[in-house]
Amino acid sequence: MGPTTTTKRPARVSLDRLELTRLNAIGLLVAFVLFWVPLLIDVPNLDDVGERMLAIFLVALVLFVTEAIPLFATAALIILLQVLMISDQALVPLAEPAGTARHFYAALADPVVILFLGGFLIADGAAKYRLDRNLASLVLTPFKHNARLALLALMLLTAILGQFMSNTATAATMFAVLLPVLYALPDAKARAGFALSIPLAANVGGLGTPVASPPNAIAVAAVSARGEQISFVQWMIAMWPLILVLLALGWVYLIVRYVPKGLALEFTLERDFDTRLSAKVYYAASALTILLWFTEPFHGIPASGAAFLAVVILLGSKVMTGDDLRALQWPVLWLVAGGIALGGGVVASGLDAWLVGLVDWTAVPGVLLLLALAGLTWALGNVLSNTATANLIIPIGLALAVSIGEDVVTIGILLAAASSMGMMLPVSTPPNAIAYATGTVKTGELAAMGALVGIAGVLLLGLVLPHLWVLLGVIG
Repeated sequence: MGPTTTTKRPARVSLDRLELTRLNAIGLLVAFVLFWVPLLIDVPNLDDVGERMLAIFLVALVLFVTEAIPLFATAALIILLQVLMISDQALVPLAEPAGTARHFYAALADPVVILFLGGFLIADGAAKYRLDRNLASLVLTPFKHNARLALLALMLLTAILGQFMSNTATAATMFAVLLPVLYALPDAKARAGFALSIPLAANVGGLGTPVASPPNAIAVAAVSARGEQISFVQWMIAMWPLILVLLALGWVYLIVRYVPKGLALEFTLERDFDTRLSAKVYYAASALTILLWFTEPFHGIPASGAAFLAVVILLGSKVMTGDDLRALQWPVLWLVAGGIALGGGVVASGLDAWLVGLVDWTAVPGVLLLLALAGLTWALGNVLSNTATANLIIPIGLALAVSIGEDVVTIGILLAAASSMGMMLPVSTPPNAIAYATGTVKTGELAAMGALVGIAGVLLLGLVLPHLWVLLGVIG
């Protein structure tokens, strides 16, 4: 008798991930109902293509707010609905479609998405070759005998890394380095102060370059769609005054409230720079890309082209592999693409002009208008994801800028910055959630820090920075 064989039954598929919370279910229901309202009821002063885009916009609004489906899935849904409803391939044809299907699908390979792709690959390489941790050791070790200066060095390093890494990756990296330092501190207040410094610096540092955060990328793409351009260097010139002021304000707040004078740190951080040939190629490719980003006005190579050059060099030299490519933050790239498509559809359909026309903005003084835009965006950024806030607000804000003769570059930068400054709650941004998860900070402490930085940032954006940007030549 031959060996007995057994046939395994196929494993049952778990449906846990398909379970909906009450908020998810309500979100889906409200999105479904609102989708049909503009399609079944004639909307005054809005033509057919505008009504269809309004239906898409309402669905996006509800799904972004409730997160009934993942944010990147909402982004993909936006593109699909635009193709099926307002493109030249619409299921119910339009006399004047808002664009071709190819145009809406192209959002997935928009130059801004390519810019982010290169930035993500460089950032992941920094972790792969331990560059981030070695830099942390290099910067922090000289200040270990002065906790207040060490805190300042930590915040500056986090903000600088945040220029080229996502704020999530930056915060995760810095906490991985800092946790032994945190737990060695004898003072619980000091532990909270150091823990709070990382999300503050990561979020504020994320303002610094077009590749630093999705709201920045969405603003650059939306401004470009309006016929204006913001170079890599222009963006940095506009944002770094704000970054430095907010970092200084945050540092003073943290040392006064949390870090006693004379406190020393007891830690040892190993420093072991990778000297293999692959690491040296990574260092050279990253340095070349960053140099090209900084010198864009001189050579004319767009930032997206420089980013794609890095992709080709790193993958072609096998310094970064297919596994590294698969591990990139593709959901974030899709979310950015969805925001680009949503903004483009709002403009192409005329929905932006209709939404702006609902209010007589000419009756609002210019200074109050800028403050109101910054304040509203910051408030939404605290309860929604920063990216979802930017996706919803920036297209409308730029339409408002055009309607009242305001500079679109000013409004684009202002709204991107205000979106990213929403950091009052553990759920506001991933760095906040990471800090909260360490158990060293409380929600109230996050809220107090986020309110201080956010309100100061809103006031600077509304009252000071637009004038400074004119002086610095960022705005013509």
